[in-house]
Amino acid sequence: MNNLNNLKRLNYSTNLGASPGLSIILPVLNEVASLAAQIAALQPLRAAGAELVVVDGGSTDGSLGVINPAQVDQLLVTPRGRALQMNAGARASRGEVLLFLHADTRLPPAADAAIQSVMQRGASWGRFDVSIAHPHPLLRIVERMMCWRSQLTGIATGDQAIFVRKTVFEAVGGYPEIPLMEDIALSKRLRQITAPACLRERVTTAGRRWAQHGVGRTILLMWRLRAAYFLGADPRQLAIRYGYAPAPAVPTRPLDSEHPPLAVFSKAPLAGQAKTRLASALGAAGAARLQRRLTLRTLSVAQQAGLGPVTLWCAPDHRQRFFRALQRSRQIDLRSQTGDDLGQRMASAFAVHAGPLLLIGCDCPALTPAHLADAASRLREGNDAVFITAEDGGYVLVGLRCPQPALFTGVDWGTAQVMAQTRQRLIEHGLRWVELGPLWDVDRPADLPRLLQLDPALYGACA
Repeated sequence: MNNLNNLKRLNYSTNLGASPGLSIILPVLNEVASLAAQIAALQPLRAAGAELVVVDGGSTDGSLGVINPAQVDQLLVTPRGRALQMNAGARASRGEVLLFLHADTRLPPAADAAIQSVMQRGASWGRFDVSIAHPHPLLRIVERMMCWRSQLTGIATGDQAIFVRKTVFEAVGGYPEIPLMEDIALSKRLRQITAPACLRERVTTAGRRWAQHGVGRTILLMWRLRAAYFLGADPRQLAIRYGYAPAPAVPTRPLDSEHPPLAVFSKAPLAGQAKTRLASALGAAGAARLQRRLTLRTLSVAQQAGLGPVTLWCAPDHRQRFFRALQRSRQIDLRSQTGDDLGQRMASAFAVHAGPLLLIGCDCPALTPAHLADAASRLREGNDAVFITAEDGGYVLVGLRCPQPALFTGVDWGTAQVMAQTRQRLIEHGLRWVELGPLWDVDRPADLPRLLQLDPALYGACA
């Protein structure tokens, strides 16, 4: 609230251009039945430039397993609590405008254009009209009452898909992290700046709570809870009456360093031993040259990121001539990879370092210093782990605050199940993680045209 007075004097007529820079924040808790369809429905908005940030509150029904990483921009896991989840999503988002969308609420067509239009006319926040997906005639009255009350009072509910400029959201302190009525509390803060833009386009929210508890009973309960909140009742007690109580928040642990070191995994560029799946297209010598070039490029990216020290983890061992030359020219430490499979080798690297560490391979030419800096920042935010996922179902980066050897056991390395199986390990061990990406790597001949488009010089030196 410290910046509220200054914020009132800002000019909100900023033209946001062709896109409002929209970030959709989707809090999730045990939504396995409908989550895949909801994410699929949001893909046209992503195609138009919107960012989709999914924030899971510790689902136990397999919700995370139905998420296609290619269909989301960021996946976060936090302790349970919708306000806490939405605040985490807002912090991670990159858009100028935040749209908070419940997992059981569907947006109308061209929702992004409607938001952009009111924002360009000077709005700082707003909401949609609402329809309830249930045939009971009483709910048609409830819909009209919700929209009318919101327009009259300047109070919006989460079912109405609240949207707000990120600068405004941050200035009012975001959602109060209370277990119920967080949408009303946020609206009361925002309306001190300006009334909401009330869009006539309708979102459609599921009628499951009405069907489960009965229409009349649910209406009366919501009226009683809302009245009690306005009269000063404790939201925690109201949450219990509503049948919801969040799990206690998991305390975050400070990072030992703001700049975690980087471990780079690489194979020696030996013909017949490196990038063997590409030999059919490049020949054994060409595949080895590509391995050499990708290693050099990855080391440059790691050093340009300006984080902690870079260590090159070498296979079959650090005594190879190529690696010793890199040690001299790049002034980096060398270590030999140890272990029978990739999981054991990665677990060994994290165990040696013991503290926060980012680990990457050399197969991803799309990786940039900005990706590494972003991953490091996610560890600083208190997450136990961060991943940059790969389009083939694996990941190109893993960062941990401390060693977690269990993450690397029982995983079918080299298959499309790697990230899905890793998510299951994360859930089993109660870890909080973030997924970025996805990016693509170069493993098969089908990846080579993409490499040619990205870096013709690199491809030409190997073909």
